[in-house]
Amino acid sequence: MKPVENRINARVRRVNEAPLRAAKDGGRYVLYWMTANRRPSWNHALDRALHHAKELDQPIFVFEPLRVGYRWANDRIHRFVMDGMRDHAEAFEKANVRYFPYVEREEGQGAGLLQALAASASVVVTDDWPHFFLPRMLRAAAKKLDVCLEAVDSVGLWPVWGGPKGFDKPFSRAFDFRRFLQKNLAEQLPDVPQGRPWRGYDHDKARLPAGIADRWPEATVGWLQDEESLAELPIDHDVPPAPTRGGTREARRFLKTFLERHLDGYHDQRNDVSQPTTSGLSPFLHFGHLSSHEILAGIAQREGWSPAKAGATGPKSAGAREGWWGMGPGAEAFLDQLVTWRELGFHRSAWDADFGEYAGLPDWARATLAEHADDARPETYTLRPFERAETHDDLWNAAQRQLLQEGIIHNYLRMLWGKKILHWSKSPEEAFRIMVHLNNKYAIDGRDPNSMSGISWVLGLFDRAWGPERPVFGKIRYMSSDNTRRKLKVKPYLERYGAESSESLFS
Repeated sequence: MKPVENRINARVRRVNEAPLRAAKDGGRYVLYWMTANRRPSWNHALDRALHHAKELDQPIFVFEPLRVGYRWANDRIHRFVMDGMRDHAEAFEKANVRYFPYVEREEGQGAGLLQALAASASVVVTDDWPHFFLPRMLRAAAKKLDVCLEAVDSVGLWPVWGGPKGFDKPFSRAFDFRRFLQKNLAEQLPDVPQGRPWRGYDHDKARLPAGIADRWPEATVGWLQDEESLAELPIDHDVPPAPTRGGTREARRFLKTFLERHLDGYHDQRNDVSQPTTSGLSPFLHFGHLSSHEILAGIAQREGWSPAKAGATGPKSAGAREGWWGMGPGAEAFLDQLVTWRELGFHRSAWDADFGEYAGLPDWARATLAEHADDARPETYTLRPFERAETHDDLWNAAQRQLLQEGIIHNYLRMLWGKKILHWSKSPEEAFRIMVHLNNKYAIDGRDPNSMSGISWVLGLFDRAWGPERPVFGKIRYMSSDNTRRKLKVKPYLERYGAESSESLFS
């Protein structure tokens, strides 16, 4: 359901009724509570905080916490976020901004910290993000804070909550969402967050309120960088950090590599599992270390593109995958993934209360799966053999091993991975639960609307009924490992993620 209370504009909403705190009443700074858009630039929420800082003539105070008491908390997730904190400490120090990174050492240890910091704030600005535990956390904070709390959407090119009539409901197909964007997105493209937000910012650092450092010690850069620091935390240590490290610096390195080496051929090479041809940007987008706007700016520079070209050379509102942007085929194909598919997932998460649940699947999909729920399966597995990559299918096992080791699965094989979990689980409901668990536990970009929409797509979301009707699948789109082997060059992939590659994980 759309949060309509006290909306200021398409990206900013007030989530409580408390007023701004005047300087005479103790307002000393503008507090940016960084929870989802974890980056020091290209960030609408940060821009909103800077707006208040200018209006109030006060400094910015950036507070970035990391709690331990959430489901699937593990070394892989924490390491990625802490890498970002390390980068942020450096960036905010250069900007002369007070930055307070806080990592809980035990569950509940951070309780009261936000309120303590907000007690000296004139206004609190935070991130609006429609998935996982963040909406609940925001609602809880709104009830506790006695100062104005604003939530700002910096998810994508189109505001999750904004838009004309027709946008205030879930879209059933990517085609319809794409067509909507093609009719309306050009007007939104100038709404770009600042790439260099600190130009002109001239304040002394905000002072840390008395007593904060003693009760809630901040995470030092040395501790954040220490590879042994994770061992101190009460989280799952059986999921090791991924080879890909987090942070804005690493995100920009990935972006630069993708633009220079893979963008031009993305349209016909992205399904090539024999070599790295995908962007690898999804984890950085998930944790907010990189913005869709910054990615688009990089593509635009490479393509010699400006917003005026959008819709000028191709179909203006036909819903076609290519042509609207007026770029090369590689860029067009990638932007369809970045904008259409990614933002479709966020929109669905915001507007569908059942998103992320089995009940959120289309009626036709649940009906056909129910009709075939008792069909004989060729094989049946429970969570344990799935998790340990112990099925009869070497290609599926290889995809699961990539997830275990690297926190990602090749985009095409991720679809096959989900389809076969459906095929080999005792019920579609159990298949859904297994996919969600494995994705959220091991994938760096798990716990995200985009990855959740991918799981739901396996079971019919954003898709249509297909024929011929098949056992187990019914009218759900079918995929098989044999067809995948014929379509793709899988030998190098199988060699890389063979059985011996994951032995240490479960030894």
